[in-house]
Amino acid sequence: MNIPTTLQRILILGLIPLGIVTQVNAQEWTLTPQTYVGFEVKSMGFSTVKAKFGQVQSSMSFDPAAPQNASAQFVMQVNSLSLSKPSLKNMMMGEDLFYAEKYPTATFNSREFIALGNHQYKIKGDLTLRGITRPVILDTSLQPNPANPQRLDVESKTVVKRSDFGMKKAFGGIGEKVNIEVSGQWHMK
Repeated sequence: MNIPTTLQRILILGLIPLGIVTQVNAQEWTLTPQTYVGFEVKSMGFSTVKAKFGQVQSSMSFDPAAPQNASAQFVMQVNSLSLSKPSLKNMMMGEDLFYAEKYPTATFNSREFIALGNHQYKIKGDLTLRGITRPVILDTSLQPNPANPQRLDVESKTVVKRSDFGMKKAFGGIGEKVNIEVSGQWHMK
């Protein structure tokens, strides 16, 4: 019998119920390349422009048994944005909106995962656009994928105001409210 190993197991097992040992079963995840990370916004008041970031770096540390210890980060390359109305790309990348030349990335860093039950979470975090950081809450579903235990299906949404990030209001008929969405899968690293 190995005394140090046995003592270590006893200490760890005794501390888990107290919440002192954290992230014992946390797994590291990254978004699959097919995952949609983007937004939609009204244009001219009647049509919707959809946009997808083509280059996204992502990571999540997550254990469904201890979501309070979870964390997630995203870095989106602004110039990788593809739009359902390509004619708007120059305007979107310009100084009045994303100002991609000066601010090439957009980021999200979580601060807290709140479990709501039935695989539903509120993820509080900070969104940074154009060098301005604002708190946001992502309403999120993280479901185990029935066909692949190495994956979690994700649906995550929030709404922000463009002007909160220094983007001009009502510029070029682009709406003020922006629906941000992540839809796809996390893959275990």
